[in-house]
Amino acid sequence: MRISTVQAFNNGISGLQNNYGSVTRTQEEISTGKKILTPADDPVASVKLLQISQEEALNGQYNTGMTAAKNSLNTEESMLTSVETVLTRIREIAVQAGNGALDPTDRASLAKEVGQREDELMNLMNSKDASGKYLFSGSMGDTQPYVRNADGTYSYNGDEGQRSVQIASSTFVPISDSGKDAFENNFNANRVDTTPVAGNTGTGRISLGLVDDKKAYDATFPASNPPVAADGVGIHFLDDKKYVIYDLSKAPTAAEWAAYDPANPPAGQLKADSLNSTQEASKFITYGGVKVQMDGAPAAGDEFKITRDTANEKRSLLNVVSDLRKALESGDGSTEGVYKIRDSAAVALSNLDTAYTQVDGIRGKVGARLNVIDSTSDFIADVSLVNKSVQSDLQDLDYAEALSRYALQNTVLQATQQSFVKVSQLSLFNYLS
Repeated sequence: MRISTVQAFNNGISGLQNNYGSVTRTQEEISTGKKILTPADDPVASVKLLQISQEEALNGQYNTGMTAAKNSLNTEESMLTSVETVLTRIREIAVQAGNGALDPTDRASLAKEVGQREDELMNLMNSKDASGKYLFSGSMGDTQPYVRNADGTYSYNGDEGQRSVQIASSTFVPISDSGKDAFENNFNANRVDTTPVAGNTGTGRISLGLVDDKKAYDATFPASNPPVAADGVGIHFLDDKKYVIYDLSKAPTAAEWAAYDPANPPAGQLKADSLNSTQEASKFITYGGVKVQMDGAPAAGDEFKITRDTANEKRSLLNVVSDLRKALESGDGSTEGVYKIRDSAAVALSNLDTAYTQVDGIRGKVGARLNVIDSTSDFIADVSLVNKSVQSDLQDLDYAEALSRYALQNTVLQATQQSFVKVSQLSLFNYLS
């Protein structure tokens, strides 16, 4: 076979270029620590690496969302704990307020503290998170949830939604709550009206009504469908102690009361009982989950009504506290004034207990969300660890193997260079003389 000088040179240069390319490639792998430098090096592995990279980018976004969510929820939990602390103190004040021995100065002092606690509650319920969003305005993070009206009552301006953050591919966690759920949707213990009937001749007085058994109230207390304000019961005294409770929609006539026979009661009668003035507990009358207290001495024929107050089925927390403050401020020291404060304190105690339970329930939900974030964070951390392991297996360089390969390739390159030098010196002209 005859090899021309040009062919010999071309073969030598080609060999040099190939070997030099191999050495350069290995050097680049060693310098980057990666064995895949372009997708063409391993298309299948490159696709997998791209998918892992995209997944890790999403996990980074989820981690950012979890950090923001955790900050907001920790702030909310702290605010709710503070609300519970304030409620506990207001409840203590309500217990003190029910003491009939307090003088006007004492009541004024209690009213002042309730007012301060009222302001503190409003500030807590209008709290913001680190991003400047209101915690208790539902999904309306830029709207202040609670405002004080000119008459001293409070209004809620948020909605019933929630703001949420995505913390995993299919997991969203709420980072706010509706003030409606936390502080508004509390059944009012005093959701009935109690009034004496005009024409009573005794000194009997009926207290504010307390719904102390919601189940009995919903099932037993006379109601239309839907309930209306006229639904209720009447209390007719047969003498200063004996009384009959009757359905207002089936009220007995004057003639039926005049001819009243316990053995053959009128159709509207619901219950017959009597007061015992020697026992404090016996001054209470209870029916259909509603409890009232009788003071003074009713006369035979005196009547009182207990009707539904459909406009006040629920009472917000701030308005409960406001009602207690107003009652303490208006107390005049008279017997009637003492009774009114006693009744208002009893209503406040019941409503405060309901509100505390509601707030504590929301705080429990916040804690559950924080637990979800913690478990999701652990899951994503585990996924990221697996992804990094797979990435390492697919693209990280085996330095021992690469360095050995580099040494071999460098030796081959040097041999190629030396052989090319010798071949390039071969010429027939060297042998002509």
